Amino acid sequence: MSAGPLPGWVDRVVQFDEDSFGIPTMKFLIPLERHPAERRVAATPETIKRLLERGHSAVVESGAGKAASFPDSAMREAGAEIVQEISWSGTEALLRVGPLTSDDVDKLPEGCLVIGLLDPYMHLEAVARLAERRVTSFALELLPRITRAQTMDALSSQASIGGYKAVVLAATKLGRYFPLLMTAAGTVPPAKVVIIGAGVAGLQALATAKRLGAVVEVSDIRPAVKEQVESLGGRYIEAPQTEAAEDQGGYAKEMDEDFLARQRARLAKHIAAADVVITTAQVPGRPAPRIVSREMIEGMKPGSVVIDLAAPSGGNCELTRSGEDVVHNDVLILGPANLPATMAHDASTLYARNVLALIEHIAPEGRLTIDPADDVQSGALLTHDGEVINPAVKKALLERGD
Repeated sequence: MSAGPLPGWVDRVVQFDEDSFGIPTMKFLIPLERHPAERRVAATPETIKRLLERGHSAVVESGAGKAASFPDSAMREAGAEIVQEISWSGTEALLRVGPLTSDDVDKLPEGCLVIGLLDPYMHLEAVARLAERRVTSFALELLPRITRAQTMDALSSQASIGGYKAVVLAATKLGRYFPLLMTAAGTVPPAKVVIIGAGVAGLQALATAKRLGAVVEVSDIRPAVKEQVESLGGRYIEAPQTEAAEDQGGYAKEMDEDFLARQRARLAKHIAAADVVITTAQVPGRPAPRIVSREMIEGMKPGSVVIDLAAPSGGNCELTRSGEDVVHNDVLILGPANLPATMAHDASTLYARNVLALIEHIAPEGRLTIDPADDVQSGALLTHDGEVINPAVKKALLERGD
């Protein structure tokens, strides 16, 4: 895209006013998620009750929780008002799971509050519109990885479900046992699983695969995770030497092609011996690093399975297609686009608690208080008072320059 100046709000310094946004209580709207693959809901009967205990109210669009096994009757019993269609124009506070489109944003009144997994890097146009409409928005995936924010960490709660489900999915697709079996007909050796990335999803995948009896090896660019891997019974694959591979927010940093080439060379023999490969490596705001090449896939055993959890951001495997199953050289490569949504009940339960924890943090007395000195808010606050607040997203908008 051509470079050029953005609207003036991008360049202005944000001036926070403690009274610029604050009402004693809020009416929270919980809409039915419109994406066909999204089965989660942003509030549950449990969290609705807790919102009402704090003086807030909740309006739920009919059917919003049905796919997650939270019927309208349960929402109503918890105290929510059930409506056939949400009135976006009257929104004070909107709780979402998936991101907003620009059309969604245009339906919102100026000055409202939005909380969700807003996927800002992939929806920059919507971010710009949020700022223009003076919407105060919090993107849960931008929360810093700090102790104070653990109860709000939706990325971790959902990644844990993704890691678990990836192993279960691999076990159903692999034409062999995971555990060692000694039978009258002879011994069946355990499956070998290689996991790339020892974040929340990778460690949950490791724990789940070990419970099923597999032999598990784990690769990660951060040497500090070796102890965690070994404590869960995995074998750590030493990474090529590098500088610090983790940013100040606790997320993995993007590595250059020279490092990735050395990592691929080191992983090749492990992947060739694997029955299952689960990849989880992602970098916020950037395409997923390409770690598993076509040649590595062609070196795997027939019938092997690859589960690429980085598929939505481009995939760690060269042959991954998001949302599709690919067979190459008798190796099955799955690129699930939204594994947490396939376990919608538990995923919604955890996500709704994350959302509630953030609400309690930013509105402890019912009144929304924007505090630029608060490290939790400074990370998750996406837009406020006509400005894009998050520095990394603001930079992405400037680089886009349209």
